[in-house]
Amino acid sequence: MIARLVGALLALALAAPALAQEAEPEVTILISIDGMRPDYLDRGLTPHLAEFRKRGVAAAMRPSFPSKTFPNHYTIVTGKRPDRNGIVGNSMIDPVRPGQMFSMGDPKQALDPFWWIEAEPVWITAEKAGLRTATMFWPGSEVAHNGVRPSDWMRFDQAISNAQRVNTVLDWMRRPAAIRPRLVTMYFDTVDTAGHRFGPGRSPELDAAIAEVDSRIGDVVRGVEAMGVRANFIITADHGMAETADTRVIQLEELIDRASYIPVETGPYAAIEPAAGTNERVYQALLKPHPHMACHRKEALPQHLHYGQNPRVAAIICIAENGWTILSGTPPYPVKGGAHGYDPTHPDMHALFMAFGPSIKPTPSLPLFDNVDVYPLIAALTGFAPLPSDGEAATLAPLVAR
Repeated sequence: MIARLVGALLALALAAPALAQEAEPEVTILISIDGMRPDYLDRGLTPHLAEFRKRGVAAAMRPSFPSKTFPNHYTIVTGKRPDRNGIVGNSMIDPVRPGQMFSMGDPKQALDPFWWIEAEPVWITAEKAGLRTATMFWPGSEVAHNGVRPSDWMRFDQAISNAQRVNTVLDWMRRPAAIRPRLVTMYFDTVDTAGHRFGPGRSPELDAAIAEVDSRIGDVVRGVEAMGVRANFIITADHGMAETADTRVIQLEELIDRASYIPVETGPYAAIEPAAGTNERVYQALLKPHPHMACHRKEALPQHLHYGQNPRVAAIICIAENGWTILSGTPPYPVKGGAHGYDPTHPDMHALFMAFGPSIKPTPSLPLFDNVDVYPLIAALTGFAPLPSDGEAATLAPLVAR
């Protein structure tokens, strides 16, 4: 009798870890491959992503305008387009702060909560719901929202290698379930960097960057699975990439004298503020038809861009024909390689979307959809109530298995 009782207790003790593991909540890991076009998967360089695609779904995703890094990363994690999330460009001016400019290259401005508080990102909403989060880089993740931050976060440093980023996430996953993040973000910038320097066509440099990121994502997935952690993965990109050349350039200074306007941002699109007292002269010079470029007052932009109502949007927005570049004076870099920021409806601007994991149904294909629709999926997988957004939950809801 005693022997049978001891045996039963021993069996129960041995079974307890497995039962506890089954009860552990799933983790959502959101990964961004900056500048990853969907057609990069067709190059035969991504065996891990090819396998994960079979386990879930892969599709092309339409970015929001402007098809730039900061606006679209914030769109994915807020479900609000740039016109409503407040990050209307990689560079921008707010009338409330005359004389100051938000810029990716200016940490003092880029890390100031003032610029980010128009929308609440997923990690803040999840933390408020009592769910632990961690961000291994993501634009905006270093900024506190009314004192709230992710439980774990890393300040972006391009010198931190992709392998180091992976190891950090795996260390978080090794924690006991009680202190393991339920939502994790990761960010890889190397594909975008190579695309800018060498263009989106086949080159040893871009191909190497694509293959390396594929390997690192494979490391993350294999590592998490080896720990027995049940994780759903969402892999996104912020935009695509188009080929540029110094023979396809539009020079604003040939249309209007430089003293009459402020070039808030130039490149595939230009955000332009007339200088004091020059409005009509600037409007007359820029709003008329131009080869390879269309300029609009911000309130008259094409409706499909969903852009122009936020006070941070410059008075005039000029959008170049795909592959052309708008300049104001001598550029600080040669116009060659690749660029993004064009109309998001152009296929070159489309971004990669993938999802797989225990709560993702294998799905052969998805029609093209807007990146605002990723936000409700993140909320559904992580288990918090999403805030009102521009995203349609019904778009990706069929992917969820539970």
